[in-house]
Amino acid sequence: MRYALYFTPPKGDPLNVAAAHWLGRDAFTGETYPAPDYPELPAAEQFELTADPRRYAFHATIKAPFHLASSVTEKDLLQAVEDFADRTPAFEIPELVLGQLGRFFALVPGSLHPPLQQFAASVVKSFEPFRAALSEADIARRNPEKLGESQRANLSRWGYPYVMDDFGFHMTLSGQVPEERAEVMKTILAERFAAFTGRPLLISGLAVFVEETRGAPFTAHSWWPLAAADR
Repeated sequence: MRYALYFTPPKGDPLNVAAAHWLGRDAFTGETYPAPDYPELPAAEQFELTADPRRYAFHATIKAPFHLASSVTEKDLLQAVEDFADRTPAFEIPELVLGQLGRFFALVPGSLHPPLQQFAASVVKSFEPFRAALSEADIARRNPEKLGESQRANLSRWGYPYVMDDFGFHMTLSGQVPEERAEVMKTILAERFAAFTGRPLLISGLAVFVEETRGAPFTAHSWWPLAAADR
């Protein structure tokens, strides 16, 4: 069993529904959906290009998947998440946009937003005592020789390269898209998610996702609302 701390809108939120239908699976309900079929992007190709994010389901990674330390239990983790959420105010990302990160597409902030960076860093630090140390195999999977100096330091200290100054909030919508298909994918995603881009995104909760066995689909175990912003 691995656990992860993700941001995702609450169950039934219109953005979650739209993303679940696009990716083909809802992390909260386990329901699956057929791939959409576009003349320029056949269903079989769309299904293949969304395979990787489908396993993880719609989310933004805040604290990457980890095994629990031997000194703690799932109950301990859930209590800590509830306590953290209760004392952490909700906030908004001023603008959500469709971004292309290398060869994959994701919903990302329109610009760097310090409260979001601070929130992510706080989650990583607060829940570090719950994370078991990485195995040598886990470290090797991250290809540390291909990481920058700060990313290697993050991997060693926090178990994941892309935290602190290397953190970039993104809610993944595709796997690696071939260069010759990128413009088609971009056009379709821009249309499908037009109702959610160019406007704020409320960071209203923190979710615990679980992976029952290595390689299994991640599911939403629980979702904890953040405190009212005016507390």
